[in-house]
Amino acid sequence: MIWDRTTIELAPLPRGFHLVTNEVLAQAPDLTNCEVGLLHLFIQHTSASLTVNENADPDVRGDLERHFNVMAPEHAPHYDHVMEGPDDMPAHIKSVMIGPSLTLPVSHGHLALGTWQGIYLCEHRDNAGSRRIVATLQGRW
Repeated sequence: MIWDRTTIELAPLPRGFHLVTNEVLAQAPDLTNCEVGLLHLFIQHTSASLTVNENADPDVRGDLERHFNVMAPEHAPHYDHVMEGPDDMPAHIKSVMIGPSLTLPVSHGHLALGTWQGIYLCEHRDNAGSRRIVATLQGRW
């Protein structure tokens, strides 16, 4: 059993749902010799999240952004945490709903994602900085 860990740095992205599969794989531990395993991804931020979803039609990402903005709107009268701007508390709520981590299967040197699946960085802030993801690979070589 082999373990490997690295930190992935993603450049700042605008608010929205972004397909980042290629960027993650380019910086993740080398999967090519892993016969069977798991890649765990954990984002080290409380106003962004990770998920897996549609990798072909960009309309899905726009629809998700609009839907989450309805579920956790800015300027809601019940937010007490407002010191960091009107987008901050909704960002925390969205992050809780989607989650900070993914555990993905690795098979024969590749992620075992479905045909239409990709890794999303869900950026919930208007002017966020770069994002760090801890990537841990566990597997049999």
